[in-house]
Amino acid sequence: MTISETDRYYSALSSKEGMNVAFIAMFDTTGVMLTANHLPVVGQNAISQLLSKRNNSTFIITWEPLFEKMADSADLGYTYGTYTITDKANKTITSDGTYVTIWEKNKKGEWKAVLDSGNEGIKSE
Repeated sequence: MTISETDRYYSALSSKEGMNVAFIAMFDTTGVMLTANHLPVVGQNAISQLLSKRNNSTFIITWEPLFEKMADSADLGYTYGTYTITDKANKTITSDGTYVTIWEKNKKGEWKAVLDSGNEGIKSE
């Protein structure tokens, strides 16, 4: 599976099972999540604890990678793209933005996120 295919897989999981399930599954055990107004959240356990405090039942977040780059070693790479947050009740987009995820291939050959960050808002110029 390519890095972009992996990224799309987790977006589909988010759409089906919720952001919290997808994010916890996609991060490596030592992964880092950067969020606004918060120190870096380090490790899958800390990410899981943070996400468990956030209710994700009223919205769906999905994303689409626009670009991927893999290192020559074929075990590290990144994707960047856009995301949308949709209100479940009225099916309207409530927020959008951009993101970047750095991926590392683990010993099982699976791509896992080692760093993820997003920025709210997309301005057309």
